[in-house]
This record gives sequence, structure tokens and C-alpha cells, in this order.
Amino acid sequence: MKRIQIINGPNLNLLGRREPGVYGSRSFEDYLEELRQRFPDVQLDYYQSNCEGALIDCIHACGFEADGIVLNAGAYTHTSIALHDALRAVPAPAVEVHISNVHTREEFRHHSYISAACRGVICGFGLDSYRLAIEGILSFSEE
Repeated sequence: MKRIQIINGPNLNLLGRREPGVYGSRSFEDYLEELRQRFPDVQLDYYQSNCEGALIDCIHACGFEADGIVLNAGAYTHTSIALHDALRAVPAPAVEVHISNVHTREEFRHHSYISAACRGVICGFGLDSYRLAIEGILSFSEE
């Protein structure tokens, strides 16, 4: 069975309540159940933290065992060289995910420090961005 770790960063614990016009009105926990039903042959593990160090610890803990990492680093995407380095330190391929299209938002969201450490980047498809990232990781293992 394939194992994929989903990691959400700061403020993503508020999905469904935070800026519904940008992030939608559905909680991630509800969507996660849908993902698990859609991918019954994949172990989808989930972790969320508002703390950068905890996200790094999670990458270190799963990055040598998981078949892939789906990472929505939230605002840390635009500030964290440490997350970039953590992704580079582990062999699991990562896909950077954003619910909104960050390139249509504020200028400071246009640069990602983690993209260069990821196998791919998906943004702007709402929560469905996570499904697309999982499909991408599964296709990597078929190569």
C-alpha cells in the first residue's frame, strides 16, 4: 500500500471558516474523508501545525518512509528556507499545493521558497488541488 503524507501549515486548521470566498466553506477534515474514499489503496496520513519547526519535524519523520508528501505550507511558502531544506533532506517526492491561485493574489505570495525543493506545484483548484497532488505522486511511482 502506498503511503502519502499530507501536511498543512499555518491557518489551514481554519478551513471552512477562514475567508470562505478564498478558501471555500468546507473543512479539510471533511475533504480528507472524501480523499480516503477516492484512494482506498493509499494510506493518507494528515498533519497540520501553525508552527514551522513542527512542520519540519513532520517532514523529517515521514520523508524517509512515505511514498510522497503533499505540502500546503501556507504563508511559510513565502518565507521558509528551512522548509525548503527539510524537503531537500528527505527522499520522498513532494508536491507543493495551494488552494487559491497565489499568482492572482498579493505580490508577496508570488514567490515560493519551497517550489525548488518540490517535484511539482499545484495551485488554484480549491481543495481539489490535494487530489491532483496525490494523483501526481502516484504517477511518479509508476515512472
